[in-house]
Amino acid sequence: MNQCTAVALLPPPDHVIALSIPGHRPEPGYVLCELGEDHEGGDHAAMLWDVRDRPESAVWVRWDAGRARLTRLLWCPTLDSRREACGLFAQHPSGHSWEVTDPVHEAITLALVEQHPHPYPQHTDEGGE
Repeated sequence: MNQCTAVALLPPPDHVIALSIPGHRPEPGYVLCELGEDHEGGDHAAMLWDVRDRPESAVWVRWDAGRARLTRLLWCPTLDSRREACGLFAQHPSGHSWEVTDPVHEAITLALVEQHPHPYPQHTDEGGE
């Protein structure tokens, strides 16, 4: 399934602005929903950061048309056939991260492969060196 295309512009939190150096105000940043395009429940989600030594280590932004909020969420415990973990939060809607395809990333990858079929050319050792 394709990735959801919802985007949100998040202003920097007030405490970050208060701690910033005068003249160097933090800029707002865009986040892209990481869920599959068919997710239900209305809230979009993007992971902002992860502190690996805590069970509820991932901080996600969840948003809808009216508001955005930061929340700590547990990681999804599901593993794929190669025993790699899902990159989304526990009890997420839609498919697991390995089932979600970013169509823009796929298009860029395809174009690069067509333009550069051999990014690492094979070196021939004609001189016996």
